[in-house]
Amino acid sequence: QVQLVESGGGLVQPGGSLRLSCAASGSIFGITPMGWYRQAPGKERELVASITSDSTTTYADSVKGRFTISRDNGKNLVYLQMNSLKPEDTAVYYCHCYIWPTNYWGQGTQVTVSS
Repeated sequence: QVQLVESGGGLVQPGGSLRLSCAASGSIFGITPMGWYRQAPGKERELVASITSDSTTTYADSVKGRFTISRDNGKNLVYLQMNSLKPEDTAVYYCHCYIWPTNYWGQGTQVTVSS
């Protein structure tokens, strides 16, 4: 059983920064690829960033150069540093991992970018 718990969301002005954290339970965290997704009202959930066990990263085009995903395998944590935030980044952000045959999701954390 894997549990994912996100934190760090909130209200921020355009151009501001936030750092999201995801705490993961489970002894295999260090070998598990992790991802951050987001879902805005009326839109489908989309992949924002992912990181492999050896910290190879990928990003959605919309966040490249602004967001950074990282992980601390010793603490079972994955982070999403979000800089230069825009109103269109407003969404619920979810931590995710896939361990065959199950997709695991956190409960989500709201990020609102507004002046």
